[in-house]
Parts: sequence; C-alpha cells; structure tokens
Amino acid sequence: MLTFVRGVLVLVLAPMLTGVVSIVAIIMILVFRRSAADVQFLPRALGRIIARVSGVSVSMTGIDLLEPGKPYIFAANHQSQFDIFVLQGYLGFDFRWLAKLELFKIPVFGKAMHLAGYIPVDRAHGRKALKSLDEAARRIADGASVIVFPEGTRSPDGKLGQFKPGTMVLAIKAGVPVVPVAITGTHQVLPKGRLLVKPGRVEIRVGAPIATSDYTVKQKQELAERLQDAVAGLLARP
Repeated sequence: MLTFVRGVLVLVLAPMLTGVVSIVAIIMILVFRRSAADVQFLPRALGRIIARVSGVSVSMTGIDLLEPGKPYIFAANHQSQFDIFVLQGYLGFDFRWLAKLELFKIPVFGKAMHLAGYIPVDRAHGRKALKSLDEAARRIADGASVIVFPEGTRSPDGKLGQFKPGTMVLAIKAGVPVVPVAITGTHQVLPKGRLLVKPGRVEIRVGAPIATSDYTVKQKQELAERLQDAVAGLLARP
C-alpha cells in the first residue's frame, strides 16, 4: 500500500514541482539577474526530492576520474525515465541537457530551459539538423558539459541497447572527451510502460573519459562501439 501511495504522490508531484522550478528559475534569471549556472541547484534539488519521495537511494562511483570545470559529454545508458531525476540530482557535475527543439516551445518550461542554458537540437533532416548540431558542438566546446543517451530511447527490458553514431558526431565536432556512465537499478524503479515508481537502489558508475581528438566524423561508428563497450563494462561490474 505504501509503495502505491508513493507512486501516486510522485506521479502528481513531478509535473507540479517541475513547473515550480521553471518559474523560480525564470524569476531568478530575469528579475534577480542570476546566471544560468546559479540556478542549476534547482533541478538538482528536484531530482533529489523526487528520489527521496520515491524511496529510492542513490550512490555514485568514479566521479573522481574527472577534472572539475572541464567540459565533457556524459554518455549514459537509458533504462528508465527515472534516469533523468537520478542524473539531475546526484551526478554532482555541472551540466546541461541536450533537448529536442519542440520542448523549448512549451510555455514556461521551454523558457526556463532556454534561460538555464539547455541546448536545443533540431531533429529534422537536412540543413536545419546540421546547423543545430554545429551550434550544440560550439556550446559544448565553449565549456558546457552535457548528458546524452546514445541508445536514443529507453530500454524495454533494462538491457543495454546499440549506441547510435549520431551522438558521436556531436562529440567529435565539439572536441571534448566522452565519459561513459552506467546507471543500474532504475529499470526496477520505473520500467518503460509503467506510470508508478517503486522504491529501490540505484547506482551511477562513471568511467574514465575517452578522448575524441583522435577520431574523425567518418570514425563515428568506431567511437560509438568503444563507448558502448565501456558502458557495458561498467554495467558488468559487481
């Protein structure tokens, strides 16, 4: 019964708190002239609140492998929608999300994303998509770390899927290291297709950065395979 109540509470709270966080971020930036970096504590707090209300404990290893202040592209497996709250709340590294352009058109939420420095990506084909990718690469090269899910979608069974090479193009263009990230436990907390979360234990495992400077765009598949192997190795760790 408690698990059911928790699940319903999170289902109601998550969109409400997201709206509140969006409004507060807009006010802080536009009224109080705070920077995008200054408001990042808001999504971090949101992620932690949702995890605690859900009865989910989160641990992390490997973050000491990274240099503070250096831009990275974090590439994580995608077991669940809950991955977003876990990474927001507990990764412990300043980053922005890559988000599809359509999300920036949502009233209030889209405005908050724009002001907070999130990076829009146009998924359309042709010149618009290429221009969007180039702009995202420039933002990352200028110092904005981001998180991507190279599988492209959530895993239906929790198993690691094939990494798509499109994200590797972004990493190679930006010229920053790619960091393999393995998330375990979120599939049990909220598998694809289910609405209510249940308590559980989640671990974020951060691997050693992979330099992209030796890769060309033509080698995007090679980089994708290397990164997938790195994440698979992290997942296989006892």
